[in-house]
Amino acid sequence: MDNLNYTTADKAVREVQSGDRVFIHGSAATPICLVEALQVRYRELRDVELVSITTLGDVNFDRPEHRGSFFFNSLFVSEATRDVANSNDGDYVPIFLSQIPQLFRKEILPIDVALIQVSPPDVHGYCSLGTSVDIARAAVDTAKTVIAQVNPLMPRTHGDGFVHISRISALVWKQWPLPEVDYSAKVNEVVKKIGYNVASLIEDGATLQLGIGSIPDQVLQNLSHHKNLGLHTEMFSDGVIDLIQKGVINNSKKRQNVGLSVTAFLAGTRRLYDFVHDNPSVRVMDISYVNDTSIIRQNPRVTAVNSAIEIDLTGQVCADSIGSYQFSGIGGQMDFIHGAALSEGGKPIIAIPSQTNKGISRITPFLKEGAGVVTTRGHVHWVVTEFGMVDLFGKNLKQRASALISVAHPDHQEALELAFHQRFVKRDTGKYI
Repeated sequence: MDNLNYTTADKAVREVQSGDRVFIHGSAATPICLVEALQVRYRELRDVELVSITTLGDVNFDRPEHRGSFFFNSLFVSEATRDVANSNDGDYVPIFLSQIPQLFRKEILPIDVALIQVSPPDVHGYCSLGTSVDIARAAVDTAKTVIAQVNPLMPRTHGDGFVHISRISALVWKQWPLPEVDYSAKVNEVVKKIGYNVASLIEDGATLQLGIGSIPDQVLQNLSHHKNLGLHTEMFSDGVIDLIQKGVINNSKKRQNVGLSVTAFLAGTRRLYDFVHDNPSVRVMDISYVNDTSIIRQNPRVTAVNSAIEIDLTGQVCADSIGSYQFSGIGGQMDFIHGAALSEGGKPIIAIPSQTNKGISRITPFLKEGAGVVTTRGHVHWVVTEFGMVDLFGKNLKQRASALISVAHPDHQEALELAFHQRFVKRDTGKYI
């Protein structure tokens, strides 16, 4: 495909006009050179709406000079978009990750221009969406115009991510190191204990879903003696590589995609990107498939490990905001919590440190004012901290409050016990309300 007509990023983004809605490819596939070229045009553009999930890389979306030019309508808030999403120049759409493609396909949020990053085309003219197929598949399928950064460092992944060059309006050749995230660098003793506790709940033959961060990565470090594990997860990082190569993860017990590791996006180090390159045992697929509860539940013993910001004594989980401050997003937590609960032998798990780095309890009498409930108390099953594991399924309010207090940090248990009595015990008789 050496005869392709490549152009510059500056020329390619001329396709974007004032009032357009522009999709930005996310995670490790964030097309930074295209985003930067678009931002340069801020003086001549007005009311351009940017939509994306997590973005990675050195790009600033919160610039005073861009006010009025760009509005960031985030579908999942990340570090690069947190400031703008909480400003007058941005906002957040609460939505399950599995349902975001519907916003594009049903033209609730129709896409005018999609900025994506792809691998070089093969001999048949097909590029790959590489590390992030997730919601990008629907964006590419529905956008009026598709502009692609072609990066030889982007892995060619198998699954739903192939895009023929005939679908792309402008091609920009740019070799650019993919953003790397090393979750192992954030491990401490608390994380190690949580990882060990979660791993003790995982049975041989289980199908794993792991969220983002150091805790899921540490869980994987404790699974080397397990057998016949499967992988069906919205994302994964470097932690799965050794387990796949050792045959611990072999996907032999799954009922969907037997023998294959399934994900929607990847984020990690260069080792991960090289591992998945042209690897037929890894399928990177549309998020509406990966996170579909009717698909998830078909696999055996689905063990879904997700995190939270805080949990109240009734089991309500806030995972996306600190009070009214939007910190992240709903993402796929509920997709997999519910899917795991419906799976035969499944275990939905919320794994959190018992307190923040500032010593504030994550298990609280009430969620902060303005906090969003991502996982309802009716969906919560296992809660794991460094101090133990409790299963809230089938427990009444008093029982689950007592269970949660038992895995709270000892420094906060007395205050939580007081809150328990104030809420559930009648002062005049000493009996439960």
